[in-house]
Formats: sequence, C-alpha cells, structure tokens
Amino acid sequence: MYAFHIVNVFTVDGARLSGNPLCVFPDARGLSDEDMQALARQMNLSETTFVLPAREPAATAHVRIFTPSFEMPFAGHPTLGTASVIGAARGLERVTLSMHAGLVPVVREGDTWTLQAARAPTTRAPAATRAQLAAMLSLPEAALATEPLWVNTGVEQLVIPLTTVAHVRAATPIPSQLAEHGFAPSRDEAMAYVWARTSPLAIEARFFFTQHGAVIEDPATGSACANLGGYFKATKANLPIVATISQGTAVHRPSRLHLRVDEHIHVSGETIELGTGTLSVR
Repeated sequence: MYAFHIVNVFTVDGARLSGNPLCVFPDARGLSDEDMQALARQMNLSETTFVLPAREPAATAHVRIFTPSFEMPFAGHPTLGTASVIGAARGLERVTLSMHAGLVPVVREGDTWTLQAARAPTTRAPAATRAQLAAMLSLPEAALATEPLWVNTGVEQLVIPLTTVAHVRAATPIPSQLAEHGFAPSRDEAMAYVWARTSPLAIEARFFFTQHGAVIEDPATGSACANLGGYFKATKANLPIVATISQGTAVHRPSRLHLRVDEHIHVSGETIELGTGTLSVR
C-alpha cells in the first residue's frame, strides 16, 4: 500500500479549493518508472510527485515529478507542495529537494513555502516572429510588449510580455500554432506564459500548454514564475524586484504566487493539505 497526500499550492487567503492541486507520494520506494507514470495518469492532475531517499548528502530527499504524460526535471508547485508534505512529516522548516534539474532549497514561514530556482537562467530568442506569436494567441501584434524569450531556470518555457491585462485575459491560443511556435524539445510539448503588470508590484499571468492535441490552461505555474524572474534578469530590469502574480481566474482556480528577484530567484506560495489516502498498485 502506498500513502498519498492531496495538496493545493499557491492558495489564496486560506481558501481550501484555490490554487493548483498536487498529489504527493511521500514514500515511493518500490515503485518503478512505469508505476510512477501510470499513477500520475491515474491521478490525472497537472503533476504528481514521488519522494525517494536522498542521493546527495546535501539533500533532504530525492523527488521525481510526473505529468500524466511524461516526467519533468523541475516544476514550481510540485516543489512547494512536496516540501510542505515532507516538512510536516519530519518537523522541518527547511528542506533541500534533489531533482533532475538540480538541488532546490525550500524554506517555510507559516503556511508559505519559498523555493530558490534550480539554476541560473538561460535564455534564447524564439524562432517565430512577433506577428506569428501574436496570431498564435489570437491577439494583434501591438499586444506584445517587450521581446518574448525562451527562459530556463529549471525547465524551459516561452515567456511573452503583453501590453495590458486586457490582452492577457483575451489571449486564446490556437492549438496548431501553439504546437508549432511554442514547442519546447526539452519537454516534448508546447507552452506559452503570458503576463502584464496591473501595478508596479502586481502582475496577472496565464500559462497554456498542449496535451494530446488540446490546449490546457494551468491554474498556477511556479516554474513559469521563476522563469519570469529569469526574464527580468535577462532584460536587465532594475533589481531587486518583488511582485505578486495572480493566475488561474480564467479556469476558476484563483491562485497567488510571489516572486522575488535579487542575486537569486525566489518563488513563494501558501499550501493547504486537503486529505490523504492509500492505494495498492499490485
């Protein structure tokens, strides 16, 4: 029998059914790669994590992250949610999670957990033109603000700044064009993260990705929040930067993420555990 926890991450003001849901298996010893992928498909959440004994002396645990379709090297809400489960079980305020992307330190303050991005950001320009990216989002070319970039602080994503929040809310990706212009070979899927400021300290964002040919919208994307920090570093924004990101409203899962960019990139959010259970895979 394997225990699992259902956790919501990046919740808003204690609302239990806000944020992005996650399933955590706190002791995945004995599960094969195929088992983990099948369990992630069974749970059918954006990600499911599996906790294994630490491989490095500096790590608290080794964590593997699976979507229903494939394994990921890093993701934000699974990192924070898994840290909260490990922290509660072991009485820890600080954990360091070993992932395929590297070591990720996570610290707790109350119900809020904060991660430091797995690696320094790398960037590259998209092959698509501004006009093509705007058309991909069903927006006019003038809706794009500064230049879009592919950013990688642990997992590569296409970051597209828009001029207004109205354009963020109006964005409607065309599946075939998203699959063409937003395709990331490292993840074998397509995605786009669109954002605009609502004030100097607040941002509204949406994250779209493809799954089996359809476009899915993610309620809260910690890895994209970290990549936004990488975008600010790459574009020489004045540091430090502190911002609150709202996401998930369009899919009726309001979420709140906090970004801090200084020497490092930090992403924070509240977590709430909804429940636990056990299941058998044999």
